Amino acid sequence: MRARPASFGDFRCAHCHMIVSSAHVLSGVNNRNHCPYCLWSCHLDLFSAGDRLSACKAPMKPVGLTMKKGRNKYQREPRGELMLIHECTDCQTLSINRIAADDDSGNVLAVFERSFALTPHVQARCREYGIVILDSADTEIVQVQLYGRCAEIPALNWT
Repeated sequence: MRARPASFGDFRCAHCHMIVSSAHVLSGVNNRNHCPYCLWSCHLDLFSAGDRLSACKAPMKPVGLTMKKGRNKYQREPRGELMLIHECTDCQTLSINRIAADDDSGNVLAVFERSFALTPHVQARCREYGIVILDSADTEIVQVQLYGRCAEIPALNWT
């Protein structure tokens, strides 16, 4: 029996060299361009997600987290989607990418914690791009997005 070919769009991560599946059923995203293991990306898109028009193609380092703005302007707390902020290692372009279902939650949390020490230059560039970097005050939001809200289980009374 012949080996099944890799799916169209599967790729090898330029940073950790793992094989990454682009299958929607695994990731839950339509335009996969970051590794679920190390969270590094590749500078593929120029104008919009999935356009693959960038000539750069350099690796993009995960530098922080942000929230995608929700459409409900009346909600009290931020409930948007958690997004990775990537910085191109060549041209320093910033982009945001959806957290995928198969992304390593521990590594996402590590990116979040490392972002507390971002240089003022990167912080200023995020502001220029209109990207709001999540900070230590957003720890509960990040944990709920990654792991869910844990309700306390009431003690059972067997008497």
